Amino acid sequence: MNPTAIPETMAAVLLTRHGGLDALEYRTDVPVPQPAAGEVLLEVHACGMNNTDVWVREGAYGSDTDPQAVSTWRRGRSTLTFPRIQGTDSVGRIVAVGDGVPTSRIGERVVVDFSIYNCEDDSLADIDYIGHGRDGGYAEYQCVPAENAHAVETDLTDAELATFCCAYLTGEHMLERAAVQAGERVLVTGASGGVGSGIVQLCRARGAIPYAVTRRDKAEALKAIGAEAVIDRAADDWVVAVEEATGGEAIDVVADLVAGPHFNDLLRILRPEGRYTTAGAIAGPVVDLDLRTMYLKQLQLHGSSQGRRSDFRRLLGHALAGRIRPLLDATYPLSDFHRAQTDFMSKDYVGKLVVVPDRHWEQVGAPHARR
Repeated sequence: MNPTAIPETMAAVLLTRHGGLDALEYRTDVPVPQPAAGEVLLEVHACGMNNTDVWVREGAYGSDTDPQAVSTWRRGRSTLTFPRIQGTDSVGRIVAVGDGVPTSRIGERVVVDFSIYNCEDDSLADIDYIGHGRDGGYAEYQCVPAENAHAVETDLTDAELATFCCAYLTGEHMLERAAVQAGERVLVTGASGGVGSGIVQLCRARGAIPYAVTRRDKAEALKAIGAEAVIDRAADDWVVAVEEATGGEAIDVVADLVAGPHFNDLLRILRPEGRYTTAGAIAGPVVDLDLRTMYLKQLQLHGSSQGRRSDFRRLLGHALAGRIRPLLDATYPLSDFHRAQTDFMSKDYVGKLVVVPDRHWEQVGAPHARR
């Protein structure tokens, strides 16, 4: 697209405050952003949905001293301002560039690494993300740092590409934090969600053996993407259920996205010197921990969020090589965002939901919509 053809205003979903779905407003008069030096302007074709969108909207991250406090993703050092356009998993084409970026990049099809690293090394201590510290992809246009826009050539559709970024990067870094090796057994909770289903596939990509905890009606879908066996999350005793599923073989790593009342059971399930890694707590972030279980078993506990530049490059390589595949359950027009997020929160699906700007609906969204 020629830069002169870029409109002055666009459609976008604005997060106007912390609260319910009514805090999200679909507008068609939002100014199109202009790329600053070192940035590119992306015409967004698709953007994946994530739990972080909901938790930030609700202000559900608590504080170090009050779990119920209204707080956003960066506790006590928030970069969130209102109104904010959320959306991390952007896919589209570069239509304009800022100073210092070659004009030859215009026209590139790109996937966005959503992380704002804030440092040159691999430290994630000051990590932020697009859709929180700056506007994201629930819009027709979006500006991102040029280095975050990764050119791709693939037969995967834009909507399929939008399933990978946040969820799979989170999962890949969790496995890296826990140093998962080929042949090790990994128990994955919340396995039907975007991160969990990604971890199942990413385990197989590195030669590890995943066991999935999910609802019984989702068992076959998880086996189809690589789960060695599935544990019913409604089981009375998770310790016994996992032992039966593995045939008595030890669990080396727990990749937990659920927490809640089963947290201590997950530590009991781990073998001595096993590793626990977490990036979510959808069943409850405040847990009971018997420290004796941790220290007597010589366990390692890892907190994880997002990932490093190298994790993203490795993840994108897996996706483009077909070692992992998109799990796209459904697409929604951007103008129907409330329904999209309502369905997202229901968790009655496996994999990912993706939002598509209305102007691209027929080409990008409609082929993947629920029939």
